[in-house]
Amino acid sequence: MSAITLKSVKKRYQKSLVVHGVDAEIEQGEFVVILGPSGCGKSTLLRMIAGLEDITEGEILIGGTVVNKLEPRERGCAMVFQNYALYPHMSVAQNIGYALKVAGMPRAEREAKVAKVAKSVSLEPYLDRKPGELSGGQRQRVAMARAMVREPKVFLFDEPFSNLDAKLRVAMRAEVRNLHRSLGVTSVFVTHDQTEAMTLADRLIIMNSGVVEQIGKPSEVYHRPASRFVADFIGSPAMNLINGWFGEDGHFRHGKGGMIHLPSIASHVVSRDVALGVRPESVRRVAAGTKGALAAVVDYVEELGAARLIYADADGSRIVCVDDGNDALGTGMPIHFAIAEADLHLFDNTTGRRIETRPGQRAASDHLVTA
Repeated sequence: MSAITLKSVKKRYQKSLVVHGVDAEIEQGEFVVILGPSGCGKSTLLRMIAGLEDITEGEILIGGTVVNKLEPRERGCAMVFQNYALYPHMSVAQNIGYALKVAGMPRAEREAKVAKVAKSVSLEPYLDRKPGELSGGQRQRVAMARAMVREPKVFLFDEPFSNLDAKLRVAMRAEVRNLHRSLGVTSVFVTHDQTEAMTLADRLIIMNSGVVEQIGKPSEVYHRPASRFVADFIGSPAMNLINGWFGEDGHFRHGKGGMIHLPSIASHVVSRDVALGVRPESVRRVAAGTKGALAAVVDYVEELGAARLIYADADGSRIVCVDDGNDALGTGMPIHFAIAEADLHLFDNTTGRRIETRPGQRAASDHLVTA
């Protein structure tokens, strides 16, 4: 039995549909991240699971039980909020144990549970302090401990690291992942940060404008994006997307007269408005005159230390390449790239969806595309 089942879940505010019929299964003990840009409906979906938002249509099941009409406290979920939601007049220990006190748990038993949970998130030295005396990371750990002490069936995280600095976010990601491994509790985590999502998730639910674009493991989503949106949203820098069309001669035409010879792909999509995609790390620099090389002109270079990003123009199309060279490159200099056909992705610009051009596409030979 799945831990959480979403069946055609919709949310409408007056006449505006903000969540468009989401279907998903979240397995017991799984860590699922709902990822998408601001305003895509991901937090609304999480709040519907928690019972903090009413469901307009569809069903949500937790542990096989339909929870549409159940109060939040009856669903077996514990939520960690972006703003911590701590009681400022209570100590750390009182904040962690508040739900147990309300439930009528005897004081000695409650204090023992609070101490145990506090130890697991390294809060023992701070139990007598008030939230205002803590750092952002310590407050976030208090919020997590307060959720953990209830021993819920499901943890729900609503962008919990948004108020933390970059270094602390990295540390908190590791803490959350380690806690999940030790507790094994089903977790649903909302974020707009793709790095956060890729490092935490067993599976991703990627949303855009209230619609689920793709559900899959991070590696699947990265290597086989189901839509142009996913291809552009996942990855830093984003996937190169070159708009154009295929002619009957097998050439992909793009930009201001650029052509790439791809007969094996062209046979499937002649005359369609498409986008050809390739990850920046799959673009390789080659010498001028190399067969199949894509000619371009350097726009600018970003130095990253161990590598650099080369931004170039190929007949009006932007190409980004991850390069480990250290030769001098300046604006306007000619440059040549090679791309393996096995690394190419194809998207329909009308529907935005991925086009599968042949079975076993990722296992295709990696001969260079030819101009």
